[in-house]
Amino acid sequence: MERNFAVGTFFDLTGNDHLSWLLECQYPWQAIQKLGPWLSEQKLGTVQGSVSPQAVIDDKVSIGEGSVVDPFAVIIGPAIIGKNCHIRSHAYLRGNVYVGDNSVVGHTTEVKNSILVSTVRADHFNYIGDSILGNRTHLGAGVILANTKVPAGEIVVRDHDKSWPTGLEKFGSVLGDGVEIGCNAVLNPGSIIGKGSVIYPLVLWRGVLESEHIAKTATSVVAKK
Repeated sequence: MERNFAVGTFFDLTGNDHLSWLLECQYPWQAIQKLGPWLSEQKLGTVQGSVSPQAVIDDKVSIGEGSVVDPFAVIIGPAIIGKNCHIRSHAYLRGNVYVGDNSVVGHTTEVKNSILVSTVRADHFNYIGDSILGNRTHLGAGVILANTKVPAGEIVVRDHDKSWPTGLEKFGSVLGDGVEIGCNAVLNPGSIIGKGSVIYPLVLWRGVLESEHIAKTATSVVAKK
């Protein structure tokens, strides 16, 4: 079966002018390379939300209206935090980060070189590296989106007997709109999860999961009823 990796099959970007450039990418992982250059072209440094004096925010960070940054959070730019977001205590956002409106980056969650489209919840102890999370995605506590192979090398997206080289040595996951990942699941580099799909807690996942499916284990996948 031919896979359709067009960005529009993963994310509804209607009305999201900030991220319209994503639609220019043939494959969603190409956005990982383009995120940093795009952010470097933006006018950053406007803080309209509430930032604790005990948070660390550099001057290449913009924060939208209604957003709250808790004590001891660290945000290193370039970064855009949208409206009505909550960056909780001890969150660590370390460069080339876009957090869309109404999203939560929680306690001890680390994000680098990643896009959280909107209404994303990464509440507790998550690692999000070189990844894209669609609208209304949710990561349970302890979910890891790993971004580097062991040993290091090019990340290849694999789906049964087919493969797509990405040209990247750091690439985590693409999670389509409405994806749910259960607590302490680990997604290996190059994982692609279609819209509305679910990965159960503790699953070690690699590769492509079709839209509207449930991964109960790494080898037990069923369609949603």
